[in-house]
Amino acid sequence: MTADESPLLTATRRLERATALDDAVDRVQPVVLKALRTSPKLASLLHGKPLGHAAHPLLTDAPIGFWVSSTVLDLTPGGGDGRRRAADRLLGLGILSAVPAAVTGMADWAVSDRKTLRVGTVHGFLNNVALGLYGTSWLLRRGGRRGLGVAVALGAGGVLGVSGYLGGHMASRLGSPPTSASGPAEHEGREGTAADRAA
Repeated sequence: MTADESPLLTATRRLERATALDDAVDRVQPVVLKALRTSPKLASLLHGKPLGHAAHPLLTDAPIGFWVSSTVLDLTPGGGDGRRRAADRLLGLGILSAVPAAVTGMADWAVSDRKTLRVGTVHGFLNNVALGLYGTSWLLRRGGRRGLGVAVALGAGGVLGVSGYLGGHMASRLGSPPTSASGPAEHEGREGTAADRAA
């Protein structure tokens, strides 16, 4: 760590070298790669080939936007039932739109290098935690426990922020996703080698 380096960056670089994450990577990556090889057209779509660049960063804007908007309404005084209904609907839309964002993210993650696979494993785990919390918040609201539901959503937003930092690190520092990940040929032999795991 240099004197002017962010502690967050230092911690994230430790994740890049965290071999303890390799077991999870080696269990999940082959499964995702196998699925991508099964349908070349779907793989190209998930990697964003029709767009000319990765689809995942674009798709993440939807759930983040819905959830942040929901939180803004939750914390805005007044507005009555209309404001509360709007906040709940935005929360639900965020949950639904998180699915395509997650699927495209998994596709890009599977064809990444070892450092990105490690950081991405934590990124994906935190996203799942956030999604689970937002889902819990939605259920609590539906069950009449709105105050607790709002509190849970605020916690989910904190988790999402940490995950977003890791996503930004992968994009800006690690060059994820690979610009060549556009079709099934890119999925051949992508499982990490021993040398890759030692990176």
